[in-house]
Amino acid sequence: MDIDAETARNLSLFRPLGYQRNSCGYCKSDDGSASYYTSSVSVRPNHYELLVNRGWRRSGTLYYKPNLQRTCCPHYTIRLDAAAFKPRKDQRQAINRWTKFVLGPEYLRRAAYLCPRTREQKNRRRCHFDLLPAVHEAEYANVPRPIDPRTKRPLEPAHRFEVNLEGDSISQAKFDLFRKYQTTVHKEDLSKWQSKDFKRFLCSGLKRSPADPKSSEKKLGSWHQCYRLDGKLIAVAVLDLMPSGVSSVYIFYDPEYEAWEFGKLSAMREIALALEGQYQYYYMGYYIHSCQKMRYKATFQPQYVLDPESYTWDPLAGELATKLDQRPYVSLSRDRRIADGTAPEAEAEADADGEINDEEMSLFDVRMPGVLTREEVQALDLDHWLLLVHGSFVHMIDLVGWERMPLDHPQSVKGIVAELAATLGPEVVPNSAVVLFD
Repeated sequence: MDIDAETARNLSLFRPLGYQRNSCGYCKSDDGSASYYTSSVSVRPNHYELLVNRGWRRSGTLYYKPNLQRTCCPHYTIRLDAAAFKPRKDQRQAINRWTKFVLGPEYLRRAAYLCPRTREQKNRRRCHFDLLPAVHEAEYANVPRPIDPRTKRPLEPAHRFEVNLEGDSISQAKFDLFRKYQTTVHKEDLSKWQSKDFKRFLCSGLKRSPADPKSSEKKLGSWHQCYRLDGKLIAVAVLDLMPSGVSSVYIFYDPEYEAWEFGKLSAMREIALALEGQYQYYYMGYYIHSCQKMRYKATFQPQYVLDPESYTWDPLAGELATKLDQRPYVSLSRDRRIADGTAPEAEAEADADGEINDEEMSLFDVRMPGVLTREEVQALDLDHWLLLVHGSFVHMIDLVGWERMPLDHPQSVKGIVAELAATLGPEVVPNSAVVLFD
């Protein structure tokens, strides 16, 4: 069938890979991690935002939605309202330490003499921390350079620090920095990462717009925020910019600067980017309560956690954090339904059948939290979902034998398509197409 070019451009394409168990990268359990997977080289930023708000994340072209109830280390989606962010003392200190390093003691001493602050400015700086001025203070374009009467030349900082938002493309400098980071910080073998692997992991993201990074138009898609010191690339933050949120994908930096806490610096700069670009939320990826390395994310407050069943947002602090201390899987919406007696019996008892072989079952029988039911998927009209075959679009119902295929058989074409629809959700399905055949 023919669809117009505009419709085709606005579709996201998904190749279903199915429900799988893998070893856990956190507690090292052999098959403790369970997720539904799909791949794509064509996802629109607005569609990805819908997926993120249903518990999805991506790693390059691989998209995955964990089954939090059947995973040893449940991955919870968290987000921060950028305008409500209140930096802690250690976070403020990290920015101030970096600024002092970049400017240098000689510059600070001479600048204080040549450009003395007023009493009001000193009081405000002592009593208030303004995030936006603070994160940009050390950038070379913002550093005051008064004429020094001793040298008759502009006063220069100790270092020239610059930050630019660039397309998520590969360069030799990025690749070399990435390999240095992976081998030094994560102790990985150098042979694990070739340029094609780096490109697949960090340069194969969402469709990007506008084409010109200097455009004032709101930026969407996948970008690299590059940090340079004296012209040398020292850090790269990989970001997905969605209509309402800045999503942190990965950061890698020169291990020589590890003492400067680039995790904190980049997070606060990305919150500032959200504020300046009018993105309401900042997403720090997944939060694993049982993983000590993840606990730092909770220090960026106030954090909210996506309920895996209702897709509502609950404050991490308080009731939710207390329950996560007691058990790995928590859905406050389910707890409330059980408490008030409105939860179906099967739902209330779902935690008891943890020994099933879920890889061989239909996803509808696994009872994966937040996945559509059979009845909800049937209501999506799968018959007219688009299928991309050799560059042309057809409807599912055009497939031979489609009407006779069982919806809940994980090995049938309809079963594969139905599980993909159940995980993508009712908003993404009508705006997407499926790729099953090369």
